[in-house]
Amino acid sequence: MAEPLPSTGPRIPGIGLAKGLAVTLRTMTKKTVTAQYPDAQPDLPPRTRGVIGLFEENCTVCMLCARECPDWCIYIDSHKETVPPAAPGGRERSRNVLDRFAIDFSLCMYCGICIEVCPFDALFWSPEFEYAETDIHELTHERDKLREWMWTVPPPPALDPAAEEPKESATARKTAEKLAAAESTPTASTAPTERTDPQEQGGES
Repeated sequence: MAEPLPSTGPRIPGIGLAKGLAVTLRTMTKKTVTAQYPDAQPDLPPRTRGVIGLFEENCTVCMLCARECPDWCIYIDSHKETVPPAAPGGRERSRNVLDRFAIDFSLCMYCGICIEVCPFDALFWSPEFEYAETDIHELTHERDKLREWMWTVPPPPALDPAAEEPKESATARKTAEKLAAAESTPTASTAPTERTDPQEQGGES
């Protein structure tokens, strides 16, 4: 058999209304925190996902970003051209030349997969978000406009002082230390040898 609920005592009429008014009065006396945008620009976090910038010189037209995009909103066109050999008697090579790189931000879901999979650091996040358009076709940014967004990309944040040193930096530092130690240590062939003068030995002739 279920136990009866304990009695809460007589209820005071209007107690709920009094509590609601108390919350309203406390809120009215607090200082407002509303930012008057666009007169006051918001203080955005350093990793804000606003728009994507393209560093064209690093793009090798590997198509990884376009293939991994869940929304298929990246359009890339390229052609191949022959590069003459670097040395006489060498073999000619072919390389991809970028003709078009566009991102349709009306389809983009800002997942950041394209930036993460790029092996050559050609795509970057910019905190800029003021690029609304009245025509949806204007939201397709070609490579010239994507390059302009690169100038708004903030520098990378400083590493945590307690963080582990990156492997690339550790390898480069150890290699530089080994080269410096090898240059400062004289070898057996270059070390000076002591020479004695027969007159300083004081021997009889």
